[in-house]
Amino acid sequence: MNKQEFNLEKHEITVKKIIRNPSPGRFYEDAIKYDPGSVITDVGALVVSSGKRTGRSPADKRVVKTEGMDDIWWGNVNIPLDEHTFKINHRRAVDYLNTRKRIYVIDGFAGWDPKYRLKVRIIAERPYHGLFMHNMLIRPTQEELKSFGEPDFVVYNAGKFPANTFTEGMTSDASVDVNFKTNSMVILGTEYAGEMKKGIFSVMNYLMPKQDVLSMHCSANEGKDGDTALFFGLSGTGKTTLSADSNRKLIGDDEHCWSDSGIFNIEGGCYAKAIGLTVEQEPEIYNAIQFGTVLENVVLDPHTRKVDYNDVSITQNTRVSYPIEYISNAKIPCVGGHPENIIFLTYDAFGVIPPVSSLTPEQAMYHFISGYTAKVAGTEMGIDEPQATFSACFGAAFLVWPPARYAEMLAEKMRKHGSKAWLVNTGLTGGPHGTGKRINLKNTRAIINAILEGKLGSVDSVQDKVFGFKIPTTCPGLEGDILIPRNTWKNKDDYDAQANKLGNLFINNFKKYEDDSSSEILNAGPKTDDAVTAS
Repeated sequence: MNKQEFNLEKHEITVKKIIRNPSPGRFYEDAIKYDPGSVITDVGALVVSSGKRTGRSPADKRVVKTEGMDDIWWGNVNIPLDEHTFKINHRRAVDYLNTRKRIYVIDGFAGWDPKYRLKVRIIAERPYHGLFMHNMLIRPTQEELKSFGEPDFVVYNAGKFPANTFTEGMTSDASVDVNFKTNSMVILGTEYAGEMKKGIFSVMNYLMPKQDVLSMHCSANEGKDGDTALFFGLSGTGKTTLSADSNRKLIGDDEHCWSDSGIFNIEGGCYAKAIGLTVEQEPEIYNAIQFGTVLENVVLDPHTRKVDYNDVSITQNTRVSYPIEYISNAKIPCVGGHPENIIFLTYDAFGVIPPVSSLTPEQAMYHFISGYTAKVAGTEMGIDEPQATFSACFGAAFLVWPPARYAEMLAEKMRKHGSKAWLVNTGLTGGPHGTGKRINLKNTRAIINAILEGKLGSVDSVQDKVFGFKIPTTCPGLEGDILIPRNTWKNKDDYDAQANKLGNLFINNFKKYEDDSSSEILNAGPKTDDAVTAS
C-alpha cells in the first residue's frame, strides 16, 4: 500500500506526510535528522532521550468510566475519567498531531495466537516512538499489512504536548487515558515510550479474561522436551536473568497469556533494564544490542560511541528495546504448551522466605495476589530496615479487573493442567539486611534447574508453620545448608520474631483484597499466632 492509498482521515489526522511501517533504517535516518539528541552507538543501536520523564507516570493514568463498566478494579490503579474530559484530551492530541510535518504509523499485533491477537495502531510524531513500537508489537508480514484493515485499538501519542492542568481530573501536565468504549488511548505530556507498551498490556488485561484467557506479567521459556515454565517477579528479583537460559528457548520476557491452547507472548520484542548490563552476566541481552535496538536515556562516550551502562546520571531506569528474534535462542512463533512449573520470584530482605518452597493452588493464589518482594530503604534518613513491597499479581499497575479474578483463573488453569507452583527467594539468607547474605546466583540457578527437571517433587519436605508452604530438605547442586531459613540464623528467637513480623505484613496488606477473595484464598495466608517454624 503506497502513501497515496493510506491516510488517517478516520482518525481525524489530516497531515499529508504519513510514514507507515517503515524499515528501522528509515526510523534511524529521521531520528538523526529531526530528533535532536539521537545518536548511533559503536554497535549500531539508536540512543534516544525520553525527555523529562524517564519512567511511567502511574498517578496520571486514567480509565474512562462509562455505563456498564462496574467490573473494573476502580481505585488508585484505575482512576476513573469521565467521557467529556477524555474527549478534551483526545481533541488536544489530534489537534497537536495535525500541526506536525510528518506522522509515523505503526500497525502491528498484540498476541502471537491468531485467535486472540489484537490489531493495534500507533500514531506518533517521534521516530523513536515508531521504532520502539516496531520492536515491541508483533510485526506483520507485507501480506498481513496489506489486509490489515481497521485496527482494534488505536494509540494517539502526542507526548510532546502537555495536558491542560486546568482540565478537570488532571494532576499534572501528563495524562495517559485509556477508553475501552472507543478502543483508544491518548498520551499527553510524557515521551516515555513504556507508556505505550504497558498501555497495550492493560488493554489485554481487560479483554483477555472476557475470553477466559489469563493475561500475566511474567516471562516464559521452554525446555528441550517442550516443557514450559513461567517466571513472575517484581523488579530486582531476577525474572529476566533467570528466564534467559541458554539451555531453554525464550518465549518472552514480560507479558503473556494462558489460553486453552497454552501460553502465548503478547509482544514481538523485549524491553530490558540496561543498568549495570554486562556481557558476562546477561550475554543474551547484551548481544541483542545492535542495529534496530533502541537505547533509552543511556550515556555514551561522544568519541568512541561506547555506552557506559553503569552511568545513571540521567536515570536509573535506563532501558533497551529490541525485537525478540535478536535473542539467539528465542522461540518463533512465541507460543508454548501449558506450563508445568510456575515460579514466583521474590527478593526477601527480611531473611525469612526459604530459597525454595512449593505452593498449593490456594497458596499460589494468595502469593499471586500479594506479589511480594522487599527492598532496603534509602540512606538519606538513616533508615536501613527492610521495606516490604506488595504489587498484586506481580504487576498491580497494569491490572484492570480485581486481582482475585486473575488469581482464580490462575488456580483453575493450574488444577486443569497439573501445573506446579513454587516460591523462590533470590534475596537474603542467614539473617536480615546487615547480617544476612544474598543467596548467590549459582545456588538460585541450581534451584531453578531442579524445579524444571522435576527433581524437587519427590524429595522430603517440612512445612513452614507461619506461611504454611512446604520446604524441600534437599536440592541437587545446592551449595551449603540454606534450605531451612531458621537453621541459618544464629538466634532462633530473632528468626521467629522476624517471621511473625513478615507474616503480619502479608496479612495487613491482604486486608484490601478480602472482600473480593474466596475463603480458600484467605485461609492460604500466613498464621502468626504461634510463630514456630520448620526446623
